[in-house]
Amino acid sequence: MLLKIEGQEKAPLAVIFGLSGEKLLKAEKDFFRQADPLGFILFSRNCVEPKQLKKLVDSLHDCMGRNVPVLVDQEGGRVQRLKPPHWKDYPAAQKFGEAFQNNFAKGHEYLQKTMAVLADELRENGFSVNCAPVMDVLSVDTHKAIGDRAYSADPEMVAVLGSAMCRELLRAGIIPVVKHLPGQGRAGQDSHADLPVVNASHREMRKIDFVPFKELLTRALSEAVWGMVSHIVYTDIDARAASSCSRKVIKDVIRGDIGFDGLLLSDDICMGALESMGDAGARADMVLRAGCDVVLHCNGSMPEMELVAKRAQKMTNPAIMRYNRSVSWVNRNLKNG
Repeated sequence: MLLKIEGQEKAPLAVIFGLSGEKLLKAEKDFFRQADPLGFILFSRNCVEPKQLKKLVDSLHDCMGRNVPVLVDQEGGRVQRLKPPHWKDYPAAQKFGEAFQNNFAKGHEYLQKTMAVLADELRENGFSVNCAPVMDVLSVDTHKAIGDRAYSADPEMVAVLGSAMCRELLRAGIIPVVKHLPGQGRAGQDSHADLPVVNASHREMRKIDFVPFKELLTRALSEAVWGMVSHIVYTDIDARAASSCSRKVIKDVIRGDIGFDGLLLSDDICMGALESMGDAGARADMVLRAGCDVVLHCNGSMPEMELVAKRAQKMTNPAIMRYNRSVSWVNRNLKNG
């Protein structure tokens, strides 16, 4: 069970770090204790088999002296960090979209049952946060980097299925991170390598891309959900900066137009999309100044993490409020359920 943050004086660094390998190294332990990040994110390089993984997750909590958020990307399909033979294999999101389109009731049930198993597996392996679902709306321009990770080209269908996945994760006490705000479906480039540019009008995005996120916010569970902001230039909103580095995109669109008031993470600042923005420390400073609540730094590089720790600040009071609201919702509903 995650603990609430007790005030600004005890606030952790507004960063979630990755790890280099299968176990927590002494150098990492010493650094994390001093830097005091909010939490950690694990990848396939960190998740070899159940006993090893349990030992690693336990060592993170022990290192920090508190129950920290431990994140993972377990979407299904191409993006799942816990892999067979030790863990189950899950379908890509688009498979659920196709099943839902063929038969509403059976498709919905298929997703619910599958995601319930996925959520329980994450909980059993010590995770508290899953960076899923992808709630981007497919378009003719969608790059294969998103591709079958998205449910559908129908925003209403994306809203229903994305919300259902959030519900199943939360039933197991797993916090969902919806991505990629304010919508990555129109991006024709892979942000892992390049900085995508989307030329669609703000009005058109409001009619399609924002819909799944806005509809999610009509559900009570939205109090618990976190969000992840993409690294994309939306020329009709802010032609000068990637969305994760744009105060206009975050304040006016994600917080304002869409109305998302949950904890907001940047996408991984190690991505090639931000290559021209300076070193890791400069990138961390930029996304936090733009309005992200937490920086996500994933590659486990110690020199880069040291740069991030020097430039990043403690979580702000609004970020603490959003985090605590999410944790309280999960803890309350687990207790009642």
